[in-house]
Formats: sequence, C-alpha cells, structure tokens
Amino acid sequence: MIAATGLRWVLTVLFLVPALSAVRRAVAPERAGGGPGAAGRVAHLLHAMMAFAMVAMVWPWGMDLPARPQIILFTLGGAWFAGVALARPAPLSAAHALSGALPHVVMMGAMAWMAAAMVSSSSMSGHGGSGGMADMPGMDMSGGSGAVAMTLTGTGPRLTAGLLAGLLLLLALRWLARGFDAARLDGTTGPRHPSAPAERDALDLGCHGAMALGMAVVFVLLV
Repeated sequence: MIAATGLRWVLTVLFLVPALSAVRRAVAPERAGGGPGAAGRVAHLLHAMMAFAMVAMVWPWGMDLPARPQIILFTLGGAWFAGVALARPAPLSAAHALSGALPHVVMMGAMAWMAAAMVSSSSMSGHGGSGGMADMPGMDMSGGSGAVAMTLTGTGPRLTAGLLAGLLLLLALRWLARGFDAARLDGTTGPRHPSAPAERDALDLGCHGAMALGMAVVFVLLV
C-alpha cells in the first residue's frame, strides 16, 4: 500500500511497538492482586493482531493476505469490546462502560472497513474471488502520489476514509495527552501500584495513541 520506503519503515515501527507491547501484556504471568485477567489478555491479543495487520498493510506482501478473515476478525473484535463493556458489573453504568470501550470499537471497525474496502468482488473483478487485498475494484493501483501505491476511488469510500482519519487522529491526540499526563504523575508520585488498571498506564495509553496515529496516517494516504 505504501510506496515510499522511508514512510513504510516509520509506520512499521509505529505499529510494531504497540504490537510487541500488547503481546508482552497478553502473556504476562499473573501476579497476586494484579495481572490483566482473561478479558484483558483477549483485549491485548486483539490489539496485537490489529497492529500486526497494519504492519502487513504498509508492505507489498501484505496485499496478498486474504481480506475476508480480517473483516470477520476485526468485526468480531469490535463486538467483543462492546459486549465486555456492557457485561461489566456495577458500579459502572452500561453507558459509561460502553463509552470507555468505544475508541477500541472504532479502531476495530476501522480495520474491518479498510479490509472490506480492499476485498475483491468476484462478479465485478473476475479474479475468481480469492479475497486477497491485491484484488481491489475500489482502488486505484497507480496511487495518487509518490508516497502511496494505491488510493481509494469513489466519493463515498474516500469521504469515509477521510472521516475515519479525522476520528482516529482525535483518538490518538486524546490517548497521547493522557499518556503524557500519566507519565508526569508517575514521575512526581513514584511508581504506580502493580494492580492499577492498564487504562491508566502511560505506556498502554501511549501505545494506543501511536496505533491510532499510524492508522490515521494510512487513511489519509488512501484518500
């Protein structure tokens, strides 16, 4: 998807750091009074798969990966985040819990939409329905600039990509700002207790912000 080699590597690092951090958290051993729990491990694994999928998308070989399994995976991932939020017991209200999960639902939905925008249609493309990302009836393979190898075609898909880019950028700025605040507070109050929620962890927030920022850049390049 990305033609500029330098930009490929920048985005690869931007996605790879959150991916490795999520894997580390997912496999971290349980500690007394801490640990991510089963739901937390699933959340970290979903974030890791999303980040690894974005790494693949910026390289030419990623275009050969089947898109339909990604659509299913990230659609179910978004539904999972929403379902876990709604299933949380009191004192959190359902609306409050769902609002906290909404950014993750949006990111999963954006991933599913990106894969769906790239999936082939057998009746339209005549490529046999392989479902790989290289068969793209809604993509201009010539690219719109020297930075990208392809762009979306059609007003609707381009408008949707632009809106998702703006939304992801807002999420990135929010997460990064909260991450900086958490890091600053950690520096003034000492190390955080191991049982503190991962949402308040500066590294966790920073990784979410980096992931959203990288996705926003990719969506901008597709427009």
